[in-house]
Amino acid sequence: MGSEKDNLDLFMTHRQRLVDYATTILGSATQSEDVVQEAWIRFSGAADPGALREPLRYLFRIVRNIVVDGHRAQVSRGRYLVAAATPETTLSRPDDRPAPEAEILHRQQLAIVQEALAELPPRTRHAVELHRLEGLKTREVAERLGISVTRTHTLIAEGVAHCRRRLKSPG
Repeated sequence: MGSEKDNLDLFMTHRQRLVDYATTILGSATQSEDVVQEAWIRFSGAADPGALREPLRYLFRIVRNIVVDGHRAQVSRGRYLVAAATPETTLSRPDDRPAPEAEILHRQQLAIVQEALAELPPRTRHAVELHRLEGLKTREVAERLGISVTRTHTLIAEGVAHCRRRLKSPG
C-alpha cells in the first residue's frame, strides 16, 4: 500500500520493463512508449492506487488492456470501412497482393527470423514459438514449459528482441 511517491518510484523503476512488454505485443517501441504513458495516466488517476496489493501487476494489466483496446478499435474501423464500400469502390480497389519486390523482401526477412530462432537456446525458442506462432498466452506457455510466468515473459522478450536485432543488422 504505497503513497503517490511510492507509486511513481515503482513506475519509474519498472518503466522500461513496461515498454519492453508493450513492444513485444505491438512490435513498435514508439507506440509502446505512448501506451506506457497512457497506462501511467490511468494508473495515477485511479481512485486510490495506493490501496492496490500488486500495483506493478496492475500496471502491466493496464498496458495490456490499452494495447488490446487499440487493436479492437483498429479492427472495428476496418470493418466499418469494408461495410461502407460500394460495388464501385470494390471493383476499383487495387490488387491486395504485394508487389514482387515486397514478396521477395518478406521471404528474406522470414529466412532471417527462422535463422535467428534456430540460434536461440531451445527453451527460449520454444517459448517464442508457442507464444508468437501458436498464439498461446504467456500463462499457457509457462504451464507447458513448467516455469514461472515471469520467466516465460523474459524468455519471450529475449527471443523476440534477438529476432528483431537480426532483422535490423546489416547483411
